Amino acid sequence: MSAPLALWLDPETPLSASHASVLDETGWAFLGIDTLDGVVQHAAHASVLVLRLSHDIERLKAVQQTLLEAGLHTPVVCRVAHDALALAVQASQAGALSVLAQDDMRHETWLDLQHKIAQPAPLLQPARKLRQVVFVDPISQHLLALAQKVAQADVTALLVGPTGAGKEVLARVLHDASPRARGPFVALNCAAIPEHLIEDMLFGHEKGAFTGAHREHKGVFEQAHGGTLFLDEIGEMPMHLQSKLLRVLQEKQLTRLGGQSSIALNVRFVAATNKDLRKAIAEREFREDLYYRIATFRLTLQPLCERRGDIIPLALQCLTQFEPGKAWQLHPQVQMQLLQYRWPGNVRELENVMRRAMVLCPDQLITPAHLMFDEGFEASPMAVQPAREMDSCPTTAASDWAEPAAQATASLPVAPSEEQVMPTAMAFSPPADLHSAARLNEHQVIMATLASTPNKTEAAKRLGISPRTLRYKLAQLREHGLGLAAAN
Repeated sequence: MSAPLALWLDPETPLSASHASVLDETGWAFLGIDTLDGVVQHAAHASVLVLRLSHDIERLKAVQQTLLEAGLHTPVVCRVAHDALALAVQASQAGALSVLAQDDMRHETWLDLQHKIAQPAPLLQPARKLRQVVFVDPISQHLLALAQKVAQADVTALLVGPTGAGKEVLARVLHDASPRARGPFVALNCAAIPEHLIEDMLFGHEKGAFTGAHREHKGVFEQAHGGTLFLDEIGEMPMHLQSKLLRVLQEKQLTRLGGQSSIALNVRFVAATNKDLRKAIAEREFREDLYYRIATFRLTLQPLCERRGDIIPLALQCLTQFEPGKAWQLHPQVQMQLLQYRWPGNVRELENVMRRAMVLCPDQLITPAHLMFDEGFEASPMAVQPAREMDSCPTTAASDWAEPAAQATASLPVAPSEEQVMPTAMAFSPPADLHSAARLNEHQVIMATLASTPNKTEAAKRLGISPRTLRYKLAQLREHGLGLAAAN
């Protein structure tokens, strides 16, 4: 077996004799380079690219862009100064395989790195990974089942929903459930790019196309070749670019800025917006022909307050993602407050609330004292907020929870197990199946409603079911061993 090759990229300081000796003694072959052209020439044969960062993260971004444009997946290891902690963190977040001290010449460091690159491919994937998706509420399960069907057809999709509802998560579901799952997923937010740069970001340019174009640049359409391109906030795209986008989608080919030849495209196109595009069409802010081109399938994400079955699983997922390995718990009253809050900021706001709670919580049990809502929502120690907080976004009737959910074979619902539900604090554990998750969340809604109403008759009215149906459901829950002390 040949020795792994380390490309040593350091434009300022050549590979030292000491480092060369350590690499040789630990079984590495090595090659010093000092330009991006050297990266393109040699990276395909290298096991790892070792890059020194001196001042900022831009050199790493340039290397990653070069590798991406060359279609290479060589992992990058960054070397930084001992006191450059912020730079080390940025490099790690940007996707570096490892971050080392620039003068680290310990044999074990380079042996460990050799072992790391020998591991299966998942260790070499970019740092950002698709998080587990939560589709527990029946509304969400229905949307997921539809999305999985749409994913199998190579058609455009338009995702519509409020800010923070999870449109990019759904776009990734469309990608991962499609035959293009092994291809790249490239996302671009049209509202986050200055107008004069959007065209270049979309379609790319040739070398010399304009002042400062020192080398060719592939736009996101080319970067997504063989995979999925996701354009978020497409309603913010300038009108003069909408016609160019329409032509690219129709002809499935593009011409870079400053270029003469056409480039064939093989890309799945998904767009998203929080605007009413039909209203934008009426006000001549969005092209009608482009709307019909991008909206072969229109998938609507409801605000979080209309899919309350997702709230508790999402909250627990946030906790475990922010602090992996810890057994986080939610006090029963916290669960009720989360269910009754109207979440104007949707999932993004829920993530913020969970982060604040983690900062304030001295252990792993989140109590009402740790919750800080953006709108100052509070609940008394003995009762949750009155029903008026829910009027603008009513809770799904509990009778709906018992309906058979659409089958979602690729869903990854995250919810507590039945042995850990109220009245004891809830710990995070995945349910056995979707029906268990639905039953668990029905229990949570029923308990929250019972706690916020004077009697079972009023609770049944609030839930949209008859008192008899409520009694039947309570009996079912008792049979499954769920604690109902509060309901007696």
